Amino acid sequence: MSTIEKNIAKVAARIREAAQAVSRDPATVGLLAVSKTQPAAAIRDAAGAGVRDFGENYLQEALDKQAELSDLSLVWHFIGPIQSNKTKPIAEHFDWVHSVDRLKIAQRLSDQRPTQLPPLNICLQVNVSGEASKSGCAPEELHPLAQAVAALPNLRLCGLMCIPAPSDDPAEQRAAFARLRALRDELPLTLDTLSMGMSQDLETAIAEGATWVRIGTALFGARDYGRPQ
Repeated sequence: MSTIEKNIAKVAARIREAAQAVSRDPATVGLLAVSKTQPAAAIRDAAGAGVRDFGENYLQEALDKQAELSDLSLVWHFIGPIQSNKTKPIAEHFDWVHSVDRLKIAQRLSDQRPTQLPPLNICLQVNVSGEASKSGCAPEELHPLAQAVAALPNLRLCGLMCIPAPSDDPAEQRAAFARLRALRDELPLTLDTLSMGMSQDLETAIAEGATWVRIGTALFGARDYGRPQ
């Protein structure tokens, strides 16, 4: 068994135990393997261990890996900040986008989604911690943004995503995740997705309702940011 396979088993056990601790069905929590800066061989190993969903931040790197791994049946999620000039290839080559934070980007993704593909699954990123350095719409901007995105023809608004300020305090972690869940529940829309929680805080995210946990380091080890992006 490879190191990646062992890590996947460990993370799957963490997800299962965290869900059971709050009387949730572990099957309601999806594992999104964050494969940015990881080589295609690592994704192939993870796929061999049963992982199907992979999250990428850097467009060109992702497209190169998609081409190299085209023989596999994988689900690709774009989870990084989106520039306007990158929306067309994202709309053409991804199944999910977790990082939409303004209407202009959503409109471009809808307009550029190929008609032969199903609607693009969308999460709106919310800056729940108010960090100036983080992407995401402000909580007070969410309601009109969600209603506008939900009306776009080639998108399927699924839910919300957040990247809270780092904290080792489980109470602070839970408060940030609880805020995202509350924001979703306050919307006059039926949304079933909360993309929240990473390697260090997946347990508290699951306790607050996460349906996708985005796991990189715990699966693949430390990232090599010297790789081309």
